[in-house]
Amino acid sequence: MKFQGTDAYVATDDLTIAVNAAVTLERPLLVKGEPGTGKTELAKQVARSLGLRLIEWNIKSTTRAQQGLYEYDAVSRLRDSQLGEDKVHDVANYIKKGKLWEAFEADEKVVLLIDEIDKADIEFPNDLLQELDKMEFFVYETGATIRARQRPVVIITSNNEKELPDAFLRRCFFHYIRFPDMETMKQIVEVHHPGIKEALLTTALTQFFEIRDQQGLKKKPSTSEVLDWLKLLLAEDMSAEDLKSGGANALPKLHGALLKNEQDVHLFERLAFMARSQR
Repeated sequence: MKFQGTDAYVATDDLTIAVNAAVTLERPLLVKGEPGTGKTELAKQVARSLGLRLIEWNIKSTTRAQQGLYEYDAVSRLRDSQLGEDKVHDVANYIKKGKLWEAFEADEKVVLLIDEIDKADIEFPNDLLQELDKMEFFVYETGATIRARQRPVVIITSNNEKELPDAFLRRCFFHYIRFPDMETMKQIVEVHHPGIKEALLTTALTQFFEIRDQQGLKKKPSTSEVLDWLKLLLAEDMSAEDLKSGGANALPKLHGALLKNEQDVHLFERLAFMARSQR
């Protein structure tokens, strides 16, 4: 099983090496990087490339590790016992399987995505150490041990919002997705917007990277945002000349796709004002 990227995802050499190393070592692949650099999409494309089913566990601030294993609905069982339901005698009827259980009991190998693990409580990764390491867990209500029939390919993403515990990091293969350079970005754009005119693409990406490099920017635009911006430019049938018409320090055309807070918009408005004042 070798991941080589897909026609819908441009994977750099170091990224493909990281994915294949994690698969070989049977370790979770921990992927970090700026929001919008394709971390979640990577898991989808790994599953597609390897011909495996994808199971997604999207983490929120309120998510507990136990929810990935199972949840016992004691309230429903109590209510059913008061109503005289027959199913109340089998506790298994009140066990809700989590995403890890789903991945473990699959007959075939699957890809398990644990998305944005850094959103959860700091203890969340530690609470999954044994389950991800041994690929099994115990169900106290039924006395059963659930073991993985086929060890899943585990991909964990993080936006680096908080530090992850050392014990957890030690069990993962780590890769940081660096922000694409100009040439890689052109390849990514070609996948999403095939046939885009070279002049428009070069001018747009030049402006995009100039925006990202601007000192004082609160939120740098990401890969997903430049793709949205280019989609708008194409929909408006804009040319390279249209993008250049405002001057080097003007707000970019349709800047709402790139600048996502008022501080950054004001920054570029001030730059444009200063540029006009110096003419």
